[in-house]
Amino acid sequence: MGYAATIASKRYVFSDLRTLLARASPLRSGDQLAGLAAASAVERMAARLALADLPLRHFLDEAVIPYEADEVTRLIVDTHDGAAFASVAHLTVGEFREWLLDDATDTAALAHVAPGLTPEMVAAVSKLMRQQDLISVARKCRVITGFRDTIGLPGRLAVRLQPNHPTDDPRGIAASLLDGLLYGCGDAVIGVNPAGDSVPAIMDLLRRLDEVRERFEIPTQTCVLTHVTTTLQAIERGAPVDLVFQSIAGTEAANRGFGIHLALLAEAQAAALELNRGTVGRNVMYFETGQGSALSSQAHQGVDQQTCEARAYAVARHFQPLIANTVVGFIGPEYLFDGKQIIRAGLEDHFCGKLLGVPLGCDVCYTNHAEADQDDMDALLTLLGTAGVTFIMGVPGADDVMLNYQSTSFHDALYLRGLLGLRPAPEFEAWLAQVGITATSGALQGLPPQIAAALEDLTGGRP
Repeated sequence: MGYAATIASKRYVFSDLRTLLARASPLRSGDQLAGLAAASAVERMAARLALADLPLRHFLDEAVIPYEADEVTRLIVDTHDGAAFASVAHLTVGEFREWLLDDATDTAALAHVAPGLTPEMVAAVSKLMRQQDLISVARKCRVITGFRDTIGLPGRLAVRLQPNHPTDDPRGIAASLLDGLLYGCGDAVIGVNPAGDSVPAIMDLLRRLDEVRERFEIPTQTCVLTHVTTTLQAIERGAPVDLVFQSIAGTEAANRGFGIHLALLAEAQAAALELNRGTVGRNVMYFETGQGSALSSQAHQGVDQQTCEARAYAVARHFQPLIANTVVGFIGPEYLFDGKQIIRAGLEDHFCGKLLGVPLGCDVCYTNHAEADQDDMDALLTLLGTAGVTFIMGVPGADDVMLNYQSTSFHDALYLRGLLGLRPAPEFEAWLAQVGITATSGALQGLPPQIAAALEDLTGGRP
């Protein structure tokens, strides 16, 4: 079965759904690298015209990766909620766009339909949308989760405090951690990307982070972003694990490249739940994704990178994470060439994740060899803030000295919260006021004596 559209008397034919979705995608370097991109802007528009007329029901009949060959496809099909889908089942992709943008389609309506949407449906409709459409719809989506504080409430912006260090020096991590706390960051998670991955080293980091959290009674969660199998071993040996982290992708083959499968994620989720460490909720998973991850491991199976990314959100949704985020510009210019492509991808990812019911944040970032700069990141940061992004990153100076990429700083979080009148998670906000980091108005008011003393203690007197 093929799909076709005619523009200026020329007929364009697309052999299957996978090809149609790829040709309809906004231009990006990853799809060009894979040989999937439209050959011209006219062909791209023809694909969008054909896609707009496609009934949503068709996505239940034609898989972009065969059911028998891919466990992510099986997850999508086997967990599809037909009752939730019923309210939009009569629509085409173009009509679905109009329904999403309708003022009558509110937060409750979007939450109701989310379990009935497949990632291919939301990827398809995103390809028909301008940036303002992506922002307007995502802003209406609300995904609320909890562990020791509540993430995703209206009027709130959480921040992952990322105190990485190139050698995992405890003093360096502690200094960055406390610095971030003094700027009101850390309510999404205090999460360290480790330089080493041995189980003893990971357990040491977990214990140190938990000691700081317990010492100051911080209502947040900690995480060491190691492989899920390492976290499982740490749990078995008694480590204080709050969240289980794992990078995920939208195909079974790409996930195998990460050394994971769905049963392993289920095992890790069950192990973390058994620890029962949460206080306000039981969302124990933390996932990261990124457009191009499947292509970079030659595991995209002919699916365009944005549709692959949306399929990763179906994996995330199934395991009910506390947070998930797209590390949008991290993989490099081979997949998102410049600031324009990164900005578009970040807005697409946020829209698709939220529409599917995933508590999606974004690492607003780029690598130093991409055609992008901090002005591009300021633009994406501000657009995501207006779109209601769940959380962003807080990195000292916006320059991650361990992972060697550019992200967002503690000051960037202050900017976005101040600009849009956003506040930290409520439990974390109350703690900031209680220990004296903020005044009752929410304004920062300096270094409380007890934290100054702890800074000297934890860092050996270093500034």
